[in-house]
Amino acid sequence: MPEAAWGGKMETYTGFAGVYDIFMDDTPYEEWASYLDGLLKKYGVRRETGADRTDERAMSEEERIRSMALAAERNVVVDLGCGTGTLTELLADQGYDMIGIDNSEEMLQIAREKKEKSGNEILYLLQDMRELELYGTVGAVVSVCDSLNYLLEEEDIVEVFRLVNNYLYPGGVFIFDFNTVYKYETVIGDCTIAENREDCSFIWENYYDAREQMNEYDLTIFIKTEAKGGEGEERFRRFTETHYQRGYTLGQMRRMVEESGLEFVAAVDADSHEEVKKESGRIYVIARECGKSGVE
Repeated sequence: MPEAAWGGKMETYTGFAGVYDIFMDDTPYEEWASYLDGLLKKYGVRRETGADRTDERAMSEEERIRSMALAAERNVVVDLGCGTGTLTELLADQGYDMIGIDNSEEMLQIAREKKEKSGNEILYLLQDMRELELYGTVGAVVSVCDSLNYLLEEEDIVEVFRLVNNYLYPGGVFIFDFNTVYKYETVIGDCTIAENREDCSFIWENYYDAREQMNEYDLTIFIKTEAKGGEGEERFRRFTETHYQRGYTLGQMRRMVEESGLEFVAAVDADSHEEVKKESGRIYVIARECGKSGVE
């Protein structure tokens, strides 16, 4: 199930937001957070404890202050399409200074409730990623659980990539995933998925257009509501939502990354963490800030 909705023809994740975490309870968020943490460290986002101490002793006071400021900036990570904030919380637990961004107020309200319980200092912003606006540069941006597939036009993806490049500090990294054309054609497309729980259930109907690489899915959600006064027959409230996603190939994504001004660093199969194959259904891409000339 996708994490956030950006390009659909109607408002999404409204009625479903309240039960989203119930239906996502088998999602391996802890595994994702651990893997992302490893990538962030590998590509130099986090400054390890004790690093550069010898160099700092040789710095002037002005240089030392600037170095400390850059180190703090480098530790700031944006979760783009954060949804209800589950992954955002896990990365905050890893020690990152987190900013969560989503365009669903209902999802963000749940994320803020989690923040109140955890005590993590997370900044949540209600924004469309195509109009990303931050207060300064950040060390990294992550976007997982197929948020980018909600961008139906290539020009929108390129614009998001340009904005990300603009807000990354020099050498900062952008890690995102996306569902491939293969996944929509052979796994998701033209199938119906249903799940029934004690207090809620959903029907997820998919319709895939191979020519447009477009997947439409209709969600019908039933949520149990309490009868007035706590007595009487159980009632279920029905919600319907329509979502649209577009599948992309790795070649398309690489071209858009490079067109935006970002440097394409690597791509891996999101499930195996190994080399991308023809049958890869979800792919991680690692890109790096590469100057600001690509920003209009």
